[in-house]
Amino acid sequence: MGRGREKPIMTIGTKVPDLLGLNEKGEEIRLSQYAGKKLVLYFYPKDSTSGCTTEACNLRDNYAELRRAGYEVVGVSVDSAASHQKFIAKHELPFPLIADTEKTLVEAFGVWGEKSMYGRKYMGTFRTTFVINEEGIVERIFQPKEIKVKEHAEQILKG
Repeated sequence: MGRGREKPIMTIGTKVPDLLGLNEKGEEIRLSQYAGKKLVLYFYPKDSTSGCTTEACNLRDNYAELRRAGYEVVGVSVDSAASHQKFIAKHELPFPLIADTEKTLVEAFGVWGEKSMYGRKYMGTFRTTFVINEEGIVERIFQPKEIKVKEHAEQILKG
């Protein structure tokens, strides 16, 4: 599935830029808003698809526990703000979603590339999670094959 994928630009030890993007309300999301906390920045392919919904709901269901452990959560996909608003409302997601419609963040983090499904090749987002520490440095990366959408929060909490 991940053929043609280049090495991610953001690697462990990389400092993340402050401005991440605009959320579902058109508001800027900045790393500095999460000072003193670890940020779980999770990239997913598409709102309202089965795997992405399962992952979002798992993070929602464990959100209080993640926050108690010092984490904040922000999701990112290339869907529009309107799509994100529906996704958040339908599943009562307590965290913001960045509408990366210009593909700035997915490209900066190296998670946008050629995918293939049923023999058809297309460009898309590789499901990838970056854990960014209190200093704004990438501390951990969950690659697409590692992520278990039904228990992703538990994977993060295990460290």
